[in-house]
Amino acid sequence: MSVYKKIFQQTAIYGLAAVIPRVIGFLLVPFHTSFMSNSSYGQYSVVFSIMMFMNVILTFGMETSFFRFYNKSENKKEVINNTTIFLFFTSLIFLIIGSGSGSFWANLLNIPNSIINYVIGILVLDALVAIPFAQLRADQRPMMYSAIRIGNVLINTFLTFLFLYFLPLLHTKYPDSFIDYFYIQNFQVEYLFIANLIASLATFLIFIPHYFRIQWKFNKDLGKQMANYGVPIMIGGLAFAINEGFDKILLERLLPSNIALSEVGKYSACYKLGLFMVLFRQAYTLGIEPFFFNYAKHADAPTKYATVTRYFVLCGSFIMLGVIVFADVLKVMFVRNPSYWDAMNIVPLIILANFCMGIYTNLSVWYKLRDKTMTGAYISIFGAIITLLFNYLLIPIMGYMGSAIATLVAYASMMVISYLLGQKYYPIPYDKKDIGLYMGISMLLSYVYFYHFRENYFIGILFMVLFILFIGFNERGLIQRLKNR
Repeated sequence: MSVYKKIFQQTAIYGLAAVIPRVIGFLLVPFHTSFMSNSSYGQYSVVFSIMMFMNVILTFGMETSFFRFYNKSENKKEVINNTTIFLFFTSLIFLIIGSGSGSFWANLLNIPNSIINYVIGILVLDALVAIPFAQLRADQRPMMYSAIRIGNVLINTFLTFLFLYFLPLLHTKYPDSFIDYFYIQNFQVEYLFIANLIASLATFLIFIPHYFRIQWKFNKDLGKQMANYGVPIMIGGLAFAINEGFDKILLERLLPSNIALSEVGKYSACYKLGLFMVLFRQAYTLGIEPFFFNYAKHADAPTKYATVTRYFVLCGSFIMLGVIVFADVLKVMFVRNPSYWDAMNIVPLIILANFCMGIYTNLSVWYKLRDKTMTGAYISIFGAIITLLFNYLLIPIMGYMGSAIATLVAYASMMVISYLLGQKYYPIPYDKKDIGLYMGISMLLSYVYFYHFRENYFIGILFMVLFILFIGFNERGLIQRLKNR
């Protein structure tokens, strides 16, 4: 049980780094939607999706490559040097090229040139801290990792309140004062990216000593090996970014221009209600990825991976049911503007999609350990093709509901394909019966409640209690062992 205890402890601490920023971001949704129109929030969501795509390109898969080589290399310092030097110079090149072509991208994307400049700065700074953050995870320093991540978000949050609330308030109260030098009307989207830029700069300054500790000597042979491992990860990451964020971009492009950004705003706001499954998935991924690599040499590794996956599905199934039962309570709390509630029907689909993505994260261990990362990239590319295809087919017919369906189909397809290939190249004895039961019963209860008894909380809570009783009965052996401990 010590292995599982360690995973749980690290997942809980890393969860702070994933949960608190996400929760704060979630808490900002009613604030954003109160001070921003649907269209402004839609524009912010579209640009943020583009940033997600570019962030994957700028890290070149080096984070995962770093973990792989850091754990198996005797000269760990050389691995740190190589990845840091590589990302430093690629980020510098991007900064030069991006700064010189900002007007072109602003015209192409139909957004202000100032936003392009802010985004370039954020992307470069985030790329420069990728390896320092990865080293904290590899060295199992989750407290430091979480503290810095949370600090970044707190700075961003404080500046968001300052720019969107206090500046307009001070401008109204003290007209023709020095406040006018900082306040610009209808500048809400730009203010959000300025806040992000300052927070990213603060994080980079914390990691400045990292750049003075390394030796600026690049090992070409090691660099080639790491690139060969990392580039497929990057390709897979690009495909993942398409799955995760291109729905907003395609909605903005495929819907009529007079409603596009408004519909993106509604979709993005209700998409946030899937936060709890996203948080669970991300916190788990942060804690489990180092474990996968560190434990790979043990003879019982496949059995441990199977057990971990089983418990992930157990917890995820309960979270899915709980969030869907209380989705309409959450919308009142966090998406207070009723004009956004039109998109509430996407919530069950988005939660299930993210659950499938979490299972896929577990299943993907086989290609990372077998150094078949290109296969993982192919799976992600397939998912991206599904995303693009279904969005193009369904958005003109169903609007944002088509995007939600596309996301679910893509993630579910990736999950199934990874399982089938994994059993061929790295067999893991997954408990298919219990995994299928937990997931299937949760999906059934969620569907029946949301589409037939929605907002009938007596039925919803009854369903949750029945599911807990089933888990207790099925896991009675584990519960007894825990009692004995």
